Amino acid sequence: MRMLRSGKRTTTTAAAVLTLALALICGTQATAAPPPAAPGSDTAVRQYEVAGVATAPERTALTRTGTAIDEAGPGSVVITADAAQAERLRGLGYELTALTAPVERQALPRAAAPGDYHTYGETLAAVADAEARYPDLVSSQVIGRSHQGRDIVAVKISANVAVDEDEPEVLFTHNQHAREHLTVEMALYTLAELTAQYGTDAEITELLDSREVWLIPSVNPDGKVYDQESGSFRSWRKNRQPNSGSSAIGTDLNRNWAHQWGCCGGSSGSPSSDTYRGTAAESAPETGVVADFVRGRVIGGEQQITAHIDFHTYGELVLWPYGYTYADTAPGLTQDDADAFEALGTALADTNGYTPQQASDLYITDGSVDDWMWADQGIFSFTFEMYPTSSLGGGFYPPGSVIDRETSRNREAVLTLLDYADCAYRIIGKEAQYCAA
Repeated sequence: MRMLRSGKRTTTTAAAVLTLALALICGTQATAAPPPAAPGSDTAVRQYEVAGVATAPERTALTRTGTAIDEAGPGSVVITADAAQAERLRGLGYELTALTAPVERQALPRAAAPGDYHTYGETLAAVADAEARYPDLVSSQVIGRSHQGRDIVAVKISANVAVDEDEPEVLFTHNQHAREHLTVEMALYTLAELTAQYGTDAEITELLDSREVWLIPSVNPDGKVYDQESGSFRSWRKNRQPNSGSSAIGTDLNRNWAHQWGCCGGSSGSPSSDTYRGTAAESAPETGVVADFVRGRVIGGEQQITAHIDFHTYGELVLWPYGYTYADTAPGLTQDDADAFEALGTALADTNGYTPQQASDLYITDGSVDDWMWADQGIFSFTFEMYPTSSLGGGFYPPGSVIDRETSRNREAVLTLLDYADCAYRIIGKEAQYCAA
């Protein structure tokens, strides 16, 4: 296994992107002003700034109304809501101001059209093309199906790909939330970069010779199709699973995982909410498919997947467990674990200019993928919130012209995580204690 590098890896591209990022207005988890489609229904929605919401507890209190926070600034947040939801929040004492579209605020334009991004079908075609071009490096398999019957595909990338070798495995998941199409582009970038550079780039070659990489380009294909393929974006977040007894559609897949599900006010029990957690943990078929795949990587009693990134947009953040509690340590998360998460998360953020922090520093979430991956499977799991930092960069729908720049921006982070997949504790100098053969 590779030894810990001295110094941090930097690239000209990363430095240039960081400079650009610092020039943008700072914020986290933002959204562009959306076209028709609302949380839980199909009514018209828009973006609102909510004043006086500045701390993690204040943000958590807002999310406990069933509201999904899209962007968090130093003294306010941005949400997406329809008129009825906005009035309900005003009735609870929140001060809301409707925002105009980013282009009207003289900022970067939103994507010109849904065609700026690969469709679900085009994504599967790109996977098939990579498999045909690089049969010794790439294989794919259908690991299950969505509520509407679409294939959920896992792609394996490794030297000697046909053999299940005893090597550390790294999983990258994308598109849990339907409208976050840039994350699918991230999957296709990683697939293209690892395959095209194998045998040419010494680092990538060494990593693929000693690691197995898994990509799931779209965890939520039904939601992706619904959000993208009507001719205009719908700002849809959840899956497309009906809810018994309600006209509202969908479950928030990233509140549906089976660790501390529904425990702590970090999700909603209302089907109309964007953060609806479902009727039970893994009640959404897409969550169950990915969870079953991960559980299936336990071989001989040992989980083969050691590290994971779940890609989202947006906010330019690197987040780690736990999300369900403000505490730095909790059952199943020791001080050494927390130190390793922080050190590795900071190292990843050093490569792309994102902000590193524990997930609950934003607000409490429960039933999230990172918490489950770590607490249930012992996988060092991170969430990346990709470009932009705020709605001024296009929110969930940044222009297609930034796709290449913002996916390649994470190249070094991907390689860094692959490097540490043999032993994340190596980053705090405790590999002998935790990873000795």
